[in-house]
Amino acid sequence: QVQVVESGGGLVQPGGSLRLSCAASGTIFSILAMGWYRQAPGKQRELVATITSGGSTNYADSVKGRFTISRDNSKSTVYLQMNSLKPEDTAVYFCNGRNLVTGKDSWGQGTQVTVSS
Repeated sequence: QVQVVESGGGLVQPGGSLRLSCAASGTIFSILAMGWYRQAPGKQRELVATITSGGSTNYADSVKGRFTISRDNSKSTVYLQMNSLKPEDTAVYFCNGRNLVTGKDSWGQGTQVTVSS
């Protein structure tokens, strides 16, 4: 069973930076497409960024140029570097791993990111 665990959230001032990490276990990391999603209070969960097993990336328009997703297959970990943070980036951030063989999604428990002065 695939497990993903996020870390790295916290409180940051507008314009600041945070790096989220997501460690996966329970399968061969290279068969997982990974993604970050977020959910703000009263809103639906939305895609932030994804990265394929080969390293191709995709971003929501709202974070392009500010956020960078990357993966280290040797550590079975995916990262989300968030720069120039805005109050509207405040949300719970969830890591997702999609098994490319079975199509099954695995979700983490989420990590809170709060951007406020």
